[in-house]
Amino acid sequence: MTHFAGFDWAKDHHDIVVVDAQGRIVSEFRIEHSLTGWRQWKEKTAAFPHLGVVIETSFGAAVEQLLDSGVTVFPVNPRNAKRYRERKCSSGDKTDRQDAWSLADALRLDGHGWRALTVQDPVVAELRILCRDEVALIGERTALVNQLQQALHEYYPTALEAFNDWTSIGAGSFVTCGTVGARGTYEDSCRLNGLHAQRAPLAVSNVAMEESPSYRLPC
Repeated sequence: MTHFAGFDWAKDHHDIVVVDAQGRIVSEFRIEHSLTGWRQWKEKTAAFPHLGVVIETSFGAAVEQLLDSGVTVFPVNPRNAKRYRERKCSSGDKTDRQDAWSLADALRLDGHGWRALTVQDPVVAELRILCRDEVALIGERTALVNQLQQALHEYYPTALEAFNDWTSIGAGSFVTCGTVGARGTYEDSCRLNGLHAQRAPLAVSNVAMEESPSYRLPC
């Protein structure tokens, strides 16, 4: 490699800084994440036939476009990227240009031991994207369950004993409906969904349901 590029990517645009072997900035520009933008990428990097590019991800549309353009792509962990940025700018100020520059210079100085990405079989690439999305969705679900349990702890603590698994279909129905019907229907629901019927909100429902035909969870 004769030149090194830092690629600070985003959903709708990307910032790029290219440095030479001495660390001098020889090109810096921004492209839109579009067909036009990627054509500009190829035009602007045509002057650097032996270009290495470092980016804070190992998959996705931007990585696929980079590989397709013929450059050598090096993924970097975001935590390592943060350290490289702090090495360049100790004040902690963060801009897209500084991110791209710090990545480019990190590749120039330390990239000799980094592992480059290779073009994958389309099926494998698709599987990686699906796995990434699954992991992201699981993380979002966990965060939402934690928020739900916190809300129940404050407003309806007895309900916390109703479900072993708050990601189950029964738990979802319990929350989205927000209404518990007659006692028999509730106990049937407990049995079908594996609830602890003796310890669950029946302690509340024994009182509330006698006074009202239905009991609505506070929103």
